[in-house]
Amino acid sequence: MAGSEEDEWLVVGRVVGAQGLQGELRMLPRTDFPARFTRPGRRWLRHKRETPRQVQLLSGRQLPGRELFIVRFEGIHSREAAEALVDHDLLVSAEDRPPLAEGEFHLLDLQGLAVRLAPEGTVIGTVVDLIHAGNDLLEVELIAPESHEQPPEPTQDSGQAAGKTSGKTSAKTSAKLRRVLIPFVLPIVPRVNVGEGWLEITPPPGLLDQ
Repeated sequence: MAGSEEDEWLVVGRVVGAQGLQGELRMLPRTDFPARFTRPGRRWLRHKRETPRQVQLLSGRQLPGRELFIVRFEGIHSREAAEALVDHDLLVSAEDRPPLAEGEFHLLDLQGLAVRLAPEGTVIGTVVDLIHAGNDLLEVELIAPESHEQPPEPTQDSGQAAGKTSGKTSAKTSAKLRRVLIPFVLPIVPRVNVGEGWLEITPPPGLLDQ
C-alpha cells in the first residue's frame, strides 16, 4: 500500500542547487538534527513519487550564517551530476528517528494537523508545510469561515506533548482560501496533540490577515 510505503521514510531535506564544480550539493533542511547532513552514512534520494535510491553521504557542513548545508555524495563528482539531483528529497528510514524527550515531537509530525483557534476550538485550517527560519514557521492553509467546524472535546489535554490517544480531527478541505505563516512558538502555539491530529493557536491581532 502507498500509505505504508510512505511511513517507511522521513524527508529530512531537499537538494536546491549545486555548489562549485566538484559535485557538492546545496541542501535545504527539513529537520532540526544537523547530523542528518554531517554524519557520513547511508541516505536515500527520491524525486517526486519515484522509488528511493540509496546513496552514501561522505561529508557535510553548514554554510556560515545560512540555513543551507553543503553535502557530498559518493559517485557525484561534477557540477552536471549535482545539478541532475536538484529537487530530489533526502530521506532516512523512519526507524532512524532520534529519541524524543517528554514534551517534544518531530516537526514533520505537524504536517496535516488540524489548526484550532483557542479558546473555542474552531478548526480554521490545516498545517501544510514547515519553514525553517529564525523561528520555525507553520504554513497553514485556511478554510472558508462557513466551513469552520466545532470539534469534539479532546480526551486528553496534551499541552506541548503529543497525546497517545485514538481518533483524528481534520479540517475540511473544501472552499479553501489562502495560506498564512504562523510562528511555531509556545505563546502562539500552546497546545499540540499529534495523537488526535490537531494543534491550537492563540494568534495575535492581524496574524491571520496576512
